[in-house]
Amino acid sequence: MHRKNVTTANQGSGAHPPEIAPIDDDEIDLVELFRTLWRGKWWIAGSMAAAIFVAAYWAFFIAVPVYSTTAFVTLENRQGQVVDFENVVSGLSGDQTSINTEVEVLKSRELAKKLVVELDLVNDPEFNPDLRDDPGFSIGKVKDFVRGLIVAQDEPAPETPDQTIEEVTTNVLKAFDVSNLRNTYVFAIKATTEDPAKSKLIADTLADLYILNQLDVKFEATQRATGWLSERVASLQIELETAEAKAKEFNAGTELISPEAFEALNRQAKDTRERLKATSDRVEEISARIAQLEAAAASGDRQNMAQVASNPTLTQSLARVEAGTMPADLFDTQFQQLIQNETVARARAQSQTEGLTQSLTNIETQIDRQSKDLVTLQQLTREAEAARSIYEYFLGRLKETSVQQGIQQADSRVLSMAVLPTIPSAPKKTRVLALAGILGLMLGAGLVLMREFLNNTFRTSQQLEQSTGVTVMGQIPSLPAKQRKDVIQYLREKPTSAAAEAIRNLRTSVALSNVDQPPQVIMLTSSIPGEGKTTLSLALAQSFACLNKRVLLIEGDLRRLVFAEYFSAEDYKRGLIAVLAGDAGLSDVVRHIPEVGVDVLLGEKFEANVADLFSSERFAQLMTEARSQYDVVIIDTPPVLVVPDARTIAQHVDALLFAVHWDSTDQSQVAEGLRMLESVNFRPSGLVLSQIDMKGMKRYGYGGQYGAYAQYGRKYYTN
Repeated sequence: MHRKNVTTANQGSGAHPPEIAPIDDDEIDLVELFRTLWRGKWWIAGSMAAAIFVAAYWAFFIAVPVYSTTAFVTLENRQGQVVDFENVVSGLSGDQTSINTEVEVLKSRELAKKLVVELDLVNDPEFNPDLRDDPGFSIGKVKDFVRGLIVAQDEPAPETPDQTIEEVTTNVLKAFDVSNLRNTYVFAIKATTEDPAKSKLIADTLADLYILNQLDVKFEATQRATGWLSERVASLQIELETAEAKAKEFNAGTELISPEAFEALNRQAKDTRERLKATSDRVEEISARIAQLEAAAASGDRQNMAQVASNPTLTQSLARVEAGTMPADLFDTQFQQLIQNETVARARAQSQTEGLTQSLTNIETQIDRQSKDLVTLQQLTREAEAARSIYEYFLGRLKETSVQQGIQQADSRVLSMAVLPTIPSAPKKTRVLALAGILGLMLGAGLVLMREFLNNTFRTSQQLEQSTGVTVMGQIPSLPAKQRKDVIQYLREKPTSAAAEAIRNLRTSVALSNVDQPPQVIMLTSSIPGEGKTTLSLALAQSFACLNKRVLLIEGDLRRLVFAEYFSAEDYKRGLIAVLAGDAGLSDVVRHIPEVGVDVLLGEKFEANVADLFSSERFAQLMTEARSQYDVVIIDTPPVLVVPDARTIAQHVDALLFAVHWDSTDQSQVAEGLRMLESVNFRPSGLVLSQIDMKGMKRYGYGGQYGAYAQYGRKYYTN
């Protein structure tokens, strides 16, 4: 077995297949990023140029120029009043909340609607789409058409005047903007339209309408206040008149003259109580004296009677009686007369007591009755006074409001009118072009990076070699041949072409892969069909033939049999199967191809298992015989991922070349194909990046990096 140049050091079942080199996601190689962008510089430049062209076309030919101008309104937060009393509608405070509120008032839909009516913008085609000329084609029509395809829509009903005004108002709201200048009480009203005079008119009119709106709001507020106060004053007047009438009516129906008279009545009751007490004390004193006198009379002691009586006349009479000048009966009569006088005095005092008691009772009854009447009268009087106070307050407010109704002032004033613009504010062509260039640059760079990120194929030999760990021996450009038969003619007629030189480079790399024992049997395979291995086999065989070597090219892909498409083989009936079956010898079936300069052993249709055929002893004998008769034997084998034939044939070869289609074969397919070979302990001698598109290399930015595809290579090649 001659396979020492094919197998690796990892012999045995423990060999590990190659893996695609992992990418470190935690690091960004800025140099490689810059290289990627530099390779795609023409894409980026083209994207920038396209973006600038589109922007220029839009800015200079499509975009309608618009004109902007600004009017300024200032807030009078320290506004003085004409009258020196509190306002019904106070001025603005000037704080940030009030300022923001006024900005929203300026942006309000109602104010915009007044602007539409004031300037008759309903008849302006700029704001009323129904008045515009039919452009034939517009983005809006395309949107409506697509929307109609997606959702079935009924025919729209004709718009009413109110709906038209609302639509125009919506468009007008987009035509102006209101902002507050930082740390000031100044509002900037910016209007933007297609006509400079219209922009100025809209800004100035909106400022005037805003000030008039403030006056209207205050006037309406004072009107509402006046109406409410008038109704309130009328009702309060009725309440006052009713309260006063109740007080007067109650006062007229009572005996009370005044609170002063009620006080005098209280003083009279007090005097009567004092007199009643004095009279009652006198009655008690007289009664006690009469009792003493009657007790003395009952004792019969005239000396005691005179002492108790304490009467001078009675004392003189007692002296006369004792002197015998006066009868004793006369003394007793005088004493009884004294008792009778005291009895009369007591009766008189008792009569006075009863009169004073009756008088006091009458006075207290009168006081109690008049006290309740006075409380009621005072309550009615206070109610009347309260009603009068409220009535007078609201009456005063009504008069103040009536005066203010004609002297209200706006909280703002126009600081400066808008200036008629002379140059369009948009589109700013320089800025549009610059922005378009930047966006084109970003878009181009994004496309280049996305293309690089999404790429899962191989575009450079370095990338292929780093990913697989296998040496890349050749880089073969795509041959400019429309049919397979044209390949031989092109290689024969263009011996100094880049493709021919690339084949010779591959031949040199294979020949020098083992200097001591150059490979004699070379096998070519790939991961999947269509990677150019058959063309590569034919070209490599021709290249070896140019060294005056005897070359045998074997068609090992018995399932497709495509050699007949490269040269005529209609009259060639026998081939590889005949040799392996023992029906013919190698020299009997080999056909010499003068155009290529090599002998070809064509394949034949075989119904049985082809892999078993290549595993036979007869095939081994065939390879031994071929080695003895030819300097170089090249075998074209089927793809590794499709059938196992290549892995079976690899046991009899010295070098194995693995073809990878440039920018076509998926990295995972290449890795899987190499794993399949590694599973039977075979490792390719080298990889061949085939069918390289030179224009594609330049398009991707790889054209100036190496070899046959660089600009300087044209001096050496005749393509």
